Amino acid sequence: MAFSETTGTSDDYEQASADQLRMFYAAKASVNTNVDPPSVPSTIGDVHADTVARHGERVAIMAISEYQGMLQSFLVGLLGARRVLEIGTFTGASAIFFANALKRNGVASTPTNGYKPIVSLDVSPKFAQTARQNFVKAGISEYVDVVVGDAHESLNELVGQTFDIVFLDADKEAYRAYYDKIIESKMLAKGGLIIADNTAFDWVTPFINVSAPVAEDAVPLRVPYSSHPELLDMGRALHEFNEYVRQDPRSEVVMLPLFTGIS
Repeated sequence: MAFSETTGTSDDYEQASADQLRMFYAAKASVNTNVDPPSVPSTIGDVHADTVARHGERVAIMAISEYQGMLQSFLVGLLGARRVLEIGTFTGASAIFFANALKRNGVASTPTNGYKPIVSLDVSPKFAQTARQNFVKAGISEYVDVVVGDAHESLNELVGQTFDIVFLDADKEAYRAYYDKIIESKMLAKGGLIIADNTAFDWVTPFINVSAPVAEDAVPLRVPYSSHPELLDMGRALHEFNEYVRQDPRSEVVMLPLFTGIS
C-alpha cells in the first residue's frame, strides 16, 4: 500500500484488489479535517516527498503511512496520552502524527516537569537532521527531543522518566531488549501502551508453525512472497519477539494484520 492511502485516484481504486480497496476506503473514512490539528498533518505529504528525493523510494517505505499515522494518533487520544517515546525517528513522520495528537489532548510543548512530550531515538545523525527540519516545518519542533546514538544507551539515560506510549520502529532484532528494558525500568506508565511496528513482515509470517526460540535447523514455510532469504534472521528475531510477548504475563498483546503488522 502506498504511503498515502487517503489520496488515491480512480485508476488506483479500479485496479485495487478487494482488500486494497477496503484499505483505501477505510483510510478516507478516517480523515477529519475539522479537528484541530487535522487528523492528517498538513506537511506530511511533503515529508514523504522529501524523503523519497533524499533517500530514494526503497528507503522511504520505512516511514509509516498516513493511515497508520491516523491509527496511532487515535490511540494517543484514546489513552489521553501526555508523553510518547519512539525508538526509530527516521525522517519524522510518526513523531509529527504523535505531536499533533498530543496537541489535541491539550498537551503543551513545555510541560512543567521540564521534559518535552516526545522523546525520539535514532542512531543516524543524517535521519535525525532531516527529522528536525521536518519538525520545524510542521510547527512541532518544541514537542520533540531527538536523541542521536545507540538506543540501548539512550534508554539507560531515560530511566526515571515515564511514557504513556512507546513506539518501537528501529532495529527489529533488538525489539525484545527494548521491550524488557522499558518494562523492567518502569518507563511505561500504568495503563500505558507499547506499539511495535513491522511484526508481521513477509519474512516473519512463514515462521507461523515454528516454535520459539527458533532452532538453527528450523525450516519456515516456503511461500512465494517471502522473497528475501537474506532477511530470515530478522524474521526469526521478530517471530521470537512476537512469541515472547504473547506469553509474557506482564502484558497483553493484540497484533493487527495491517500494513506490515502492528502489535
